[in-house]
Amino acid sequence: MGLAHNIVGIIGNVISFGLFLSPLPTFYQIHKKKAVEEFQPYPYLCTVMNCVIWMFYGLPIVKKDNILVLTINSVGLVIELLYLTVYVVYANDRKKRVRVGCILLSDIFNIIMYAAPLAIWKKVYDTKSVEYMPFWLSLAGLSNGICWTIYGLLQFDIFILVSNGLGSVFGAVQLGLYAYYYFNGTKEQAKKPSQVQLSNRPSGAA
Repeated sequence: MGLAHNIVGIIGNVISFGLFLSPLPTFYQIHKKKAVEEFQPYPYLCTVMNCVIWMFYGLPIVKKDNILVLTINSVGLVIELLYLTVYVVYANDRKKRVRVGCILLSDIFNIIMYAAPLAIWKKVYDTKSVEYMPFWLSLAGLSNGICWTIYGLLQFDIFILVSNGLGSVFGAVQLGLYAYYYFNGTKEQAKKPSQVQLSNRPSGAA
């Protein structure tokens, strides 16, 4: 099973790499003509978001033995960012440059913001305690994600919809983990450093 899993993963990496390289003729044409003409940046912006999401999924703190997912999407992210750099350089319309830059940065940091509380997931899993998991931050993230997802749906803005839809999912996962370990995990809280130091003092110390 492990061997088959790795073989299919490697084949998938090769095919995905080919997919990431497939726009090269388009960007060669843009470079040659020194203009983006009627080419649109949206497929590459969406691919950047896709790579960022799968990179998070490939991290060891989220799922072990997922290195093939992490590596190919890291490579894909670099390639897509290079495409967008070329697009911005040769975009004749300044508004296009600003729009691409704003969409790219806002979506990437939006996804990172929503996923950040999951960084504590491994500690929660190991200790079976939610002591260090930020409940209110997770709740606020879920509420914010749902609100802006609805906003994106009403005017069908794909970039608002995707990043905040993912934010809603991340928030729901965080609260699900919190609820599970709150009711099923250990109730004992770790001692504070000051308490540990006091308990280790000799009884006759001043």
